[in-house]
Amino acid sequence: MANEDQATGKAKDIGGKVKEELGDATGNDKMKHDGQSDQVEGKVQKKTGDAKEKLSE
Repeated sequence: MANEDQATGKAKDIGGKVKEELGDATGNDKMKHDGQSDQVEGKVQKKTGDAKEKLSE
């Protein structure tokens, strides 16, 4: 079962992908870079959740 960090991280990753694509489509470099940052943040948070889950087993 996914913990809060895993779920939030996945949501940030997906939101970041959407933001990156929107920035790319509209030529908005700041939005594109913000989306990439959100993806990294989301992946780190998901990995933190994965580690917490592994430790609780």
